[in-house]
Amino acid sequence: MLWISFTALDIFHLQAEYNPVYKAFISYLGIDPKTISKVNKIPFLPIELFKTKKVVTGEWEPEQVFTSSGTGQSGTSKHYIQQLEFYEKISQMTFEGFYGPPDRYHILALLPSYLERSGSSLVHMLNHFINRSGSKYSDFYLSNHRRLEKQLNILRSGSDRVLMLWGLSFALLDLAEQCPMDLAGAIIIETGGMKGQRKEIIRAELHSRLQKAFNCDQVQSEYGMAELTSQAYTRDGRFYSPPWMKVLVRDISDPFENLPPGRVGGINVIDLANIHSCAFIETQDLGEVDANGSFKVLGRMDNSDVRGCNLMISYVLPLG
Repeated sequence: MLWISFTALDIFHLQAEYNPVYKAFISYLGIDPKTISKVNKIPFLPIELFKTKKVVTGEWEPEQVFTSSGTGQSGTSKHYIQQLEFYEKISQMTFEGFYGPPDRYHILALLPSYLERSGSSLVHMLNHFINRSGSKYSDFYLSNHRRLEKQLNILRSGSDRVLMLWGLSFALLDLAEQCPMDLAGAIIIETGGMKGQRKEIIRAELHSRLQKAFNCDQVQSEYGMAELTSQAYTRDGRFYSPPWMKVLVRDISDPFENLPPGRVGGINVIDLANIHSCAFIETQDLGEVDANGSFKVLGRMDNSDVRGCNLMISYVLPLG
């Protein structure tokens, strides 16, 4: 793939010139892109701008527009995808780096709120995995827990494939409370958070409750968002990203200051697969990064903690 030969600095200089939104943001910061020669000096675009601007590099017509779930109060983000095949390849490469080919699994997905709307990157990704699995049992499920329970009980025994159950966090908790069962040997992947459906809890507690209800020690997490092309997955309680994706942590009071490993701050993401949009995104997630590049996501920043360029964008970049 062409993008894989690019470095972060190559993509930064490309997007600083040919991404109008990113170019304007850098200009308002008073930064000359030619002076940026180190990755840790690259400015990160506040993720809120995906809600009000068309964040694209170059001129082209999108094949798909992915949208965020819209559970917040400030609207939904839009990620313009030039080629769905590219997105699918990146997602599958990431998945296979952690779990191997999809055809090793029966993939069942419990995504009630996501299946009821259009434009979900998560639904598109899992639909691709389900198709690639080649299993007649791989499928999506809404809120029919008894149907899902029946299918899980059939697949958990006597199958030559590993059972993989994906689900939104709140949906998996609902299933755990209504239909606890023995899923020893399966892989459970939670994602998406509570989406306002249940009280937020820490990830360790969520995993503990799911492990207990399903007698399953392989409860893992996926970290992704509509604005990204790539995903990260957990091992031993920490997220690991593919080689072309890197997470940094910034000081909440000074968004241009990167924090050392072990410090808690705002998560910045470099996703080189975002070559057609913006590869440098300042999220509103809190986290900390280890020296080996793995990271934890600790929650969302409260609005009262938003500082620096998060506030500045409302002044320097028209939101309409």
